[in-house]
Amino acid sequence: MKNLLFQYSIPTKSKQEFIDITEFISQSINESGVKNGHVLIYCPHTTAGITINENADPNVIEDMINALDNVFPIDGNYKHIEGNAHAHLKSSFIGSEKSIIILEGEPLLGTWQSVYFCEFDGPRSRKLFIKIMKD
Repeated sequence: MKNLLFQYSIPTKSKQEFIDITEFISQSINESGVKNGHVLIYCPHTTAGITINENADPNVIEDMINALDNVFPIDGNYKHIEGNAHAHLKSSFIGSEKSIIILEGEPLLGTWQSVYFCEFDGPRSRKLFIKIMKD
């Protein structure tokens, strides 16, 4: 089995935002030369996450951020002293990694799907790891 690890820097610009990282995934797969396998996308931060969702209508991302704010409000009654407990909760809820099948050199995503890096406590300079594994 061939394993390759890629690291990217993700500069976030807002307190909360979703950044489409699908191109980083495609680039990593292309550079690896792997035609069939799977890719692991990992975020090593406790106030950010990774999700897969629709890429056609930007309102979906806005709706997701608003819904997460309703469930985990920024000004909630939290005990965490740094003031970013909402970001930790959102990160745990969304998750820090996703795995996607690689088929014929491409990530196997649906027609309207993209992979997003989710910032919940920005702006910051973030890391993103992409591991390519050959079947």
